[in-house]
Formats: sequence, structure tokens, C-alpha cells
Amino acid sequence: MEQLTLHADGISATIVGQGAELVSLRDADGTELLWQAGPAWRRHSPVLFPIVGRLKGDRLRHRGQSYPMTQHGFARDRRFAWAGQGPTSCVLVLTDDAETRTHYPFAFRLTIGYDLKPRQLGVTFEIANTGDQPLPASIGAHPAYNWPLLPELPKEAYRLTFADNEPAPVRRLKDGLLLPASQPTPIEGKTLPLSEKLFDDDAVILDRPASTSVRYAAGRGPAIEMSWQGFNELGIWSKPGGAPFLCIEPWHGIASPVDFDGEFADKPGVMLIEPGAKRTLSYRIAVGREP
Repeated sequence: MEQLTLHADGISATIVGQGAELVSLRDADGTELLWQAGPAWRRHSPVLFPIVGRLKGDRLRHRGQSYPMTQHGFARDRRFAWAGQGPTSCVLVLTDDAETRTHYPFAFRLTIGYDLKPRQLGVTFEIANTGDQPLPASIGAHPAYNWPLLPELPKEAYRLTFADNEPAPVRRLKDGLLLPASQPTPIEGKTLPLSEKLFDDDAVILDRPASTSVRYAAGRGPAIEMSWQGFNELGIWSKPGGAPFLCIEPWHGIASPVDFDGEFADKPGVMLIEPGAKRTLSYRIAVGREP
């Protein structure tokens, strides 16, 4: 099966086998909330694995060997196997093979579950180490929402409202790599006003967010609240120069610092999973409306 659409209480979510990607999320009024992979960016909600961001030189280094690894990893471009399908849930699985080992010399099983309930979609990532050596990995979500959610509203009407105050400095990228110096946060207390100029210097990265949830809304029309567990960082991104989408990205991992060229297992943000162990992370998208 190429794709499956889940339904619950009037909302729907469509998932495809290619990349185990969420490609549609509609609310009870039938409004499409997810970016539909237009010319500005040809993806909807890719899964970032086994890296988040870029590695220096696009090379993964392990025990003296160097392996090619493009930005955000290969999972988003691989076809997952369907391990379970139902009217409101599904499970997809990716395991290592000869091709993945030319980029990432580790045994793994990545399981992704989607569970649609009234007014919310839950997504679970489980990384299992099926090999006999520690498994270094990062993983991230990358859902892109339409911006604006209502076409008649200006982009500047939208804001992100965090659950807690976010006073910590933020990080930025240069050529996809993490700059060493932090910058003052653009978040005002709990609120981040949205504008295209916010992304002139690429993503806004919270490398130690206080919150585990954030609300994306404009005061009227559709509203989205994302919450997450197990992720350490949060990226907020839209294409520099302006594009009609906004990405809210819980991550466990981060792009390589500009001066880091060491072993992948030593890279900041990488988790190490022992042989036979698993790591589970999850996020939830709650769908609502404002007056």
C-alpha cells in the first residue's frame, strides 16, 4: 500500500510508505493544515534520521572510516514497510540493509507509529539497536504547516506561544552548520511573533527549551498545538526569502558545529543506544480553532 488515510472525529491524517511521511492533516472543517509540498519545498513532514541537520563535509566518521551522509539523513528517502494498519492508527518500520550500511555502518530498527484520536494526532519514534555495538543516532520531526493557515490572514498575524518563558539564547546556522556563538532570543517571554525576516539567517534553534509544547495560531481560524517527549532541541524554520509554510521541529540532535569534524558518536546531540536497547520519543499535534 502506498498510502493510508486515518479518520477520527471528523479529522483525517494521510501517511505514505515513502519516508513514513505524514502528507496531509485536515481538521473537522476540512481545512488542510499541512504544507502540500509546493515548489518552495518539496516535502511535507520528513523524518530526520540518523542525523539532524548537516555533518561537516556531509561525511559521517566512525572508527577511522568516512561515510557519505546528506543533510537530515536517509530515512526520509527510504520506503518503510507497513507493520500495522487500522482506521485510526498505523505502524511503519525501516531496518538496516546493505544500502544503509554504505552510509551508516550500524544495525538498527526504526519504528514509527501514528495514532489519530479526536482532535489530535500522536506520532511515536522507536529506535532499536539490533547490533552488537553502541548505536549513535539522532532523530527529529519536521512537520511543515501552512503559513498562514487562513489564506486571508497576513503571516504577521501568527505567533508561537510557548508553555513556559523562553529566555535562553538561541543558536543559528551558517551553510547548515552550527555557529559557535549564541544569539539573544527573539522570543518575548512566552511569545514569538512570526515574520519572514525571522528566517533571514535560516532556522531559529532552541538548544535548551524550557517548554515541551507550543501553540501556533493567529487569534482566529485554525490553531495547532504541538507537544513532545524525549526531544532535547526545537527548530523553527521557514525558507529564507519567504515561503508559505512554517516548520516546528522537535529534535534529539543538532547540526554539527562548524569546527567539529570528529567521530560521529562524539558529536554534540547524538544519543548512544546500547546493544539490545531501545529509545522512544514522541510528539503530538492537537488541532483546534480560535474564534
